[in-house]
Amino acid sequence: MTEKTLPLANQNELIWRDRKRTKLFALPWTFTVYRLTKDRLLINRGFFTTHEDEVRLYRILDISLKRTLLQKIFGTGSILCHSSDKTMGDFEIINVKKSIEVKNVLSDLIEKERMEKRVSNREFISDGECDDADGDNEL
Repeated sequence: MTEKTLPLANQNELIWRDRKRTKLFALPWTFTVYRLTKDRLLINRGFFTTHEDEVRLYRILDISLKRTLLQKIFGTGSILCHSSDKTMGDFEIINVKKSIEVKNVLSDLIEKERMEKRVSNREFISDGECDDADGDNEL
């Protein structure tokens, strides 16, 4: 009997892969692996028991980069991601090499996915004068 392989939803090509690194000397001696494809970010954690989190890129609302002095010395950084994903919520990609380049690639991929999926942030800007959203003059 031959085994059938299940087709992947989007046989995605891996764009970036790295491990969470230690704070001191930026060594990849942890059991957290980050993988980025064109439409997903996957985070695998654990050694004996593993846990994989996945977030679709179009669900990431905002990203920022944080680099401490020690991270700058060792060429790493942490990327903070704010997402609308129910299980992941806000999360951090901790202590990765070339964090500035990774953040830029991630930002471009997020924007591309949001355009392709026609997803937009609904940002409301208030001038502070009126909190009446429906215009009925009642707060």
